[in-house]
Amino acid sequence: MSAVVLQMLCVAGMLGSAVLAIVLSRSTIATTIIYGATLAASAIALIGSIHWLLGDTANAADLILPIGLPWLGAHFRLDGLASFFLVVVNLGGASASLYGLGYGHHEEAPQRVLPFFPAFLAGMNLVVLAGDAFSYLLCWEFMSLASWALVMAHHREPGNAKAGYVYLVMASFGTLALLLAFGLLAGPAGDYEFAAIRTAQRTPYVATLVLILMLLGAGSKAGLVPLHVWLPLAHPAAPSHVSALMSGVMTKVAIYGFIRVVFDLLGQPSWWASVIVLSLGGLTAVMGILYAMMEKDLKRLLAYSTIENVGVIFASLGLALAFQANGLKLQAALAFAAALFHVLNHSFFKSLLFFGAGAVLTATGERDMDKLGGLIHRMPYTSFAVLVGCVSISALPPFNGFVSEWLMFQAVLQSPELPQWALKITVPAVGALLALAAALAAACFVKAYGVTFSRASARRGGGNRRGSRPLLAFGNVHPRRTLLAGRNSAGTGDRRAFADHATDPRRPHADPGQRTLAFDRADCGESQFIQRAACYGVHRDIRFSGRRLYSSLCLSCLKAGAGLGLWLFRSDTRGPIFERKLRSAYPPRLRYARVPRPRSCRDAAPRGYQASAPANRIARSDLGANV
Repeated sequence: MSAVVLQMLCVAGMLGSAVLAIVLSRSTIATTIIYGATLAASAIALIGSIHWLLGDTANAADLILPIGLPWLGAHFRLDGLASFFLVVVNLGGASASLYGLGYGHHEEAPQRVLPFFPAFLAGMNLVVLAGDAFSYLLCWEFMSLASWALVMAHHREPGNAKAGYVYLVMASFGTLALLLAFGLLAGPAGDYEFAAIRTAQRTPYVATLVLILMLLGAGSKAGLVPLHVWLPLAHPAAPSHVSALMSGVMTKVAIYGFIRVVFDLLGQPSWWASVIVLSLGGLTAVMGILYAMMEKDLKRLLAYSTIENVGVIFASLGLALAFQANGLKLQAALAFAAALFHVLNHSFFKSLLFFGAGAVLTATGERDMDKLGGLIHRMPYTSFAVLVGCVSISALPPFNGFVSEWLMFQAVLQSPELPQWALKITVPAVGALLALAAALAAACFVKAYGVTFSRASARRGGGNRRGSRPLLAFGNVHPRRTLLAGRNSAGTGDRRAFADHATDPRRPHADPGQRTLAFDRADCGESQFIQRAACYGVHRDIRFSGRRLYSSLCLSCLKAGAGLGLWLFRSDTRGPIFERKLRSAYPPRLRYARVPRPRSCRDAAPRGYQASAPANRIARSDLGANV
């Protein structure tokens, strides 16, 4: 049995699993059966690809099926490049299937995921194996539609329908660009087989148009800036193991399409084409990691990081084009090897990070990193796995991300050998952008891991739609110290109660926001009134958020200092002037706000307390009525 026949049998097994998933969609054992079958098919295809890759790859294996266009048929071909990307696809598919055996049992609507998951894997395998333009475009569209169905699996959640719509529009745009590119490659003869396209002669004008169309078609699927708009929307909307496939594998299938056309079918490249690819790669890398630095959603952060890594790969490919156009074969091989190695490495650590994000989402019900913290104590194994992924994606030695980026920078250092001055200037500039992106990536994932896993304080809260309690970040509060509070887990934007009251064992299930506190000087005394108002100012302004923590602390310190000054220099006469000043400083909405009572004020015995008032409420009276 030839290697390409083995691969096609594995693809047939995946398509059969998709049909079986429709039949067993309502069964309780459907998750185990479908993911187990997909795992077996991916493992067999992976072993076959590795065996072919390590063997004799000089002679490609071909297979022609009597389907497709009548005069063409469906051509499938396995060579060295296809076998390498099949390793990436099936390794990611096997790991996602293994993860899905456990993660799939927590799926809310498995009947919307199980039929399309093996179909998605089959589509990516067929795209890599396609040997003619018609089969390639048909399998590409099949892959896009299967992934769109997976993005829409949770279509009732806010924002997911928009993500599916944007993804479908961008996928259609990319398919149109690829259709035009293959039409130009086929020429007037209309021969869509890759072997005929490879031997055809093309003018530089046609080659330029094909390059631009491939950047639009494959670049939109891979996430090149400015065609990346679908990626940070679709990846968080899909289930986590599907997000791992889309980020770690599907973007690499798009890169395979670009490599197949530009490096194989298009012929000898021109040096100025490499300037376009280099510039787009460097811009994508920097923009992607800058977006990731500003993101609070864990899965969206990983999606933007994918854009950064795609930019690194395209920059390496542009460098390989520049060296190849000038006949520098050794340097071109170095840059091309760096790109392929980063393709493999990114599929490793990005899949690992999405698996970790899925474990966090399942356990806590939250993707907002500001509402997470201290998970290293409750999820130690997940924390260690995510730490390995963060160190790898930050390109720190001795992990795999460092090796591929080190090879890329070694290729950048060979740029003085290029004869064109445009390349002598562009390559070092792009190298500086890639160095900046690498430094920002390290800072980004230090922040992500520190906020999500290593932050010391964590508190249980409500609002988990899966039944688990999300771990919300809270400060350790003492009544006479600084008060730190976070947003509530329901996401309404209201401020949480003081942490010591929220965790009071005497009221474990109480909603602190329903407590009533009247800031009234006549009832609780002037000093306690000022103390309550100052404490409330601290409480309402501090948010446990990395971007506003320091500014909020400064504002709260100023308010606490103002309250302390009023207490030290308060008037003994308590005349009408003092009352007017106090009224202007603390308006009625603050005096009668429904906020939790601070411990320091609650434990004290306020003056003028009326026994007939409700149990948790200080009697309301006009300020200064008892004077």
